[in-house]
Amino acid sequence: MIAETVCSAVSAAGLGIAAVTAYRRRFLAAVRTAAYALIPVALVMTGVVEWIADTAFSPTAWAGFALLGVAWLLFMVTRTVERRRGGTRKERRAARAEARRSAVAPDASAPSLGAGAPAPRPAAARPAGKPRAEDDFSDIEAILKKHGI
Repeated sequence: MIAETVCSAVSAAGLGIAAVTAYRRRFLAAVRTAAYALIPVALVMTGVVEWIADTAFSPTAWAGFALLGVAWLLFMVTRTVERRRGGTRKERRAARAEARRSAVAPDASAPSLGAGAPAPRPAAARPAGKPRAEDDFSDIEAILKKHGI
């Protein structure tokens, strides 16, 4: 009963503000204000306010909201644990079975990079006559000369 009265008063005040706004020749803002002002009365007339009031003061409804929160919390905890463990129960079983199969050492095979010889380096990477340390210093000297140092 009191909620309906409050909603009606809020709507009446909103319509009054809309009328003053329209008087000041701001019609778009006045229509928008009137639209917002009519919402509380519409909620009262459709019964939404009564339903919300009944739900807000019902211990059974609050117990239901609490159970929804607990269910949501349990879902989030299980998702977090599942991500840390690496998947669902079926995925863990499949991974365990794969680990058992691959636990047996495979037959020895030849190395994939050859018979143990290091890979040859290209000769064009640096001049043949200069050692590597001089090559590095020559770069630095060129940079210093470029800047006049």
